[in-house]
Amino acid sequence: MAAPETEDQNCTDHSFKSKTLTENDAGKKSPNKNHKDKNNKQNKDNVTRVVVVALTPDRRRETWNKKVEFLLAVVGFAVDLGNVWRFPYICYQNGGGAFLIPYTIMLIFGGLPLFYMELALGQFHRSGCLTIWKRICPALKGVGYAICLIDIYMGMYYNTIIGWALYYLIASFQSELPWTKCTNDWNTIFCRPVTELLPNVTASSPAREFFEREVLEQYKSDGLNRMGPIKPALALCVFAVFILVYFSLWKGVRSTGKAVWITALAPYVVLIILLGRGVSLPGASEGIRYYLTPDWDKLYSSKVWIDAASQIFFSLGPGFGTLLALSSYNKFNNNCYRDAILTSTINCLTSFLAGFVIFSVLGYMAHVQHKSVEEVGLEGPGLVFIVYPEAIATMSGSVFWSIIFFLMLITLGLDSTFGGLEAMITALCDEYPKVLGRHRETFVAFLLFGIYICALPTTTYGGVYLVNMLNIYGPGLAILFVVFVEAAGVCWIYGTDNFARDIEKMIGHRPGLFWRICWKYISPVFILIIFVFSLLSHEQMLGTEYAYPEWSLQVGYVLTASSIMCIPIYIVYKFAITPGNLLQRWKMIWQAEHSSDNSALTYCGGTEV
Repeated sequence: MAAPETEDQNCTDHSFKSKTLTENDAGKKSPNKNHKDKNNKQNKDNVTRVVVVALTPDRRRETWNKKVEFLLAVVGFAVDLGNVWRFPYICYQNGGGAFLIPYTIMLIFGGLPLFYMELALGQFHRSGCLTIWKRICPALKGVGYAICLIDIYMGMYYNTIIGWALYYLIASFQSELPWTKCTNDWNTIFCRPVTELLPNVTASSPAREFFEREVLEQYKSDGLNRMGPIKPALALCVFAVFILVYFSLWKGVRSTGKAVWITALAPYVVLIILLGRGVSLPGASEGIRYYLTPDWDKLYSSKVWIDAASQIFFSLGPGFGTLLALSSYNKFNNNCYRDAILTSTINCLTSFLAGFVIFSVLGYMAHVQHKSVEEVGLEGPGLVFIVYPEAIATMSGSVFWSIIFFLMLITLGLDSTFGGLEAMITALCDEYPKVLGRHRETFVAFLLFGIYICALPTTTYGGVYLVNMLNIYGPGLAILFVVFVEAAGVCWIYGTDNFARDIEKMIGHRPGLFWRICWKYISPVFILIIFVFSLLSHEQMLGTEYAYPEWSLQVGYVLTASSIMCIPIYIVYKFAITPGNLLQRWKMIWQAEHSSDNSALTYCGGTEV
């Protein structure tokens, strides 16, 4: 029987030497004892194989060149477009300054413990969201497959939004911004400059018509029932985004570590510049007042607390597998506790800073149009693709402000898409090291090309409706349930005490009582409550501007179920392939295959299922 196939050159050397030693020893036996010699040789071969498995070193894993590259990558993933277009609006809508109270509470008791948990898990087990489960709870490996599927759905629409920003950036390189006047081919008779818009009058601004009729051309579609053909210019912009993503991911942490110096730091430079410009505009103080004025009565509303919990969860981003993947490239004794506190604090402060940038400009627009701030503001893509460009068009030096603003949006988006895709790439390369891990560059190219093909429907004339639907039903609902199962698997099945002991091995001290209580009781319940309330209000999340047909909602349910069902399907599969009687199988699939106490025994090559 041949020696087991190995993972690297060290494994091959060990196997060769041990096997040769056995054969030489067997050659010294008396020829008159052939039968016994043959049996002895087989026995020695078996012993040799056991020794090879036990003593072979694990395949060397890459690490970050510098600690700061890891921190930038985590901050870049957590700080995304939602920090700019969602947090300021949610804050204003839910009581202004008063909203910071439930937001901070949800951060401390819900978001931060989950954030810390994922960083510690990835760093200790040094593996992605698939391989890690055999060391925690083999039956829940379906969580990893669910995360990979969710990351694919996210890649299908999130890169399209970055493509819109790239379209705006290219259009900004003109002597005059194309959404300044109503004299373009795409404008309608209802177009009016922003300074001439009157309340209760049917009219639209040049910026709105540029977005809807030039960038998206959504008037050429009939919604999701007839989306129309692909728009070549948008498809090219999205393709360019995928090219940027590829060359940032193809070499693993070596290429990502270099890219994050630009994509993570550039948004802060631009935010500070835009803040300086925004607060100098007339009406800015009124906008900031709207942003911060506390409405204490809102704290009695359960919706405010649910919005705070949802915002902090989606802002920090646990559950997407990204934190696991990024921290798995850390050195074993890295202080992940300090990293979790630092990066989550930076993320929340960035959201708060973005609120000043946005609301100073909204106050200015309200001043120009003689409206109140609430009549000007929009949530989501409309804020950054309509309202803010409108404001920029009225400023002196509008071309410069437009270029840096959309550069900021692109870099914010790229960091997050790096993280989501790296989570899936790391997971699959760890799970299939011989097939995929050794050919990472080729694998990443095929993967990104496949996701790009799947994303092409979002570049059609009706693609904006598909983007919104994918956002809600792709990761939006499913990720909440997946994170609940992940937290339950780690804290309830693997055990909070075991997890705390693992952390102690890395950083030298045991997590305090507060963290252990949060992991065991508060955080799983925190996620479950968000999931239930989101499930009850998912149709409201689609908005009211477009009535989604009934069939599209059913497709949305299928999208959500497709990732969630990975979990029970894998439990059934694992139960079926595990040897033993029914009770033995059931107990075995919930027990870690490699305990942290025996982490010195490593296995070379092969994929476990």
